[in-house]
Amino acid sequence: MKNKLNKCLLMLITVGLISSCSTNLDDYQQTHKPFDIKNYFDGQVIAWGMVQDYSNKVSRRFCVEIEGTWQGDQGVLAEKFYFNDGEISYRNWQLSKQADGSYQGTAEDVVGIAIGKHQGFAFQFQYQLSLEVDDETYQVSMDDWMYQLDEYRVMNKTSMSKFGINVADITLFFDKQTPIQTCPSVDKNN
Repeated sequence: MKNKLNKCLLMLITVGLISSCSTNLDDYQQTHKPFDIKNYFDGQVIAWGMVQDYSNKVSRRFCVEIEGTWQGDQGVLAEKFYFNDGEISYRNWQLSKQADGSYQGTAEDVVGIAIGKHQGFAFQFQYQLSLEVDDETYQVSMDDWMYQLDEYRVMNKTSMSKFGINVADITLFFDKQTPIQTCPSVDKNN
């Protein structure tokens, strides 16, 4: 597994050096009603997503239930993930809105502090994630982009990279329109 991972990383480094592009948060400055995650992630939200590996093959699908609670500028996003292979996992974001409107966050599997900024209808969240794969733990960089479509729906595209090379993409669709749906699960009490 380790040799296969090393070969894949080498190939990704080569591809990454040949083609690289990015977007800038300022590209989304002009918006009638700016997107603020504090307002959107207040209460219950459900999302559906998928993980695509470096070759764009869908490797996992999932549903996540999110409960956001805020006291002033301090918030908690309690996330419960239901993966298509039966795995259930949790992440609890501790978020803090800063005086300049940006956000800082921590979570159990986040290394250091996540930094989030919004402009117009877009929100960018960057952080280092500790990821366990086949009993090995890797630290990967996450570049998370959320785009508010309307008051109920947000699209999310996250690039996961190692050594500056994209190794996976995660796509999510958030919905908070009532009535809130739930993720399918055999036992909802877990």
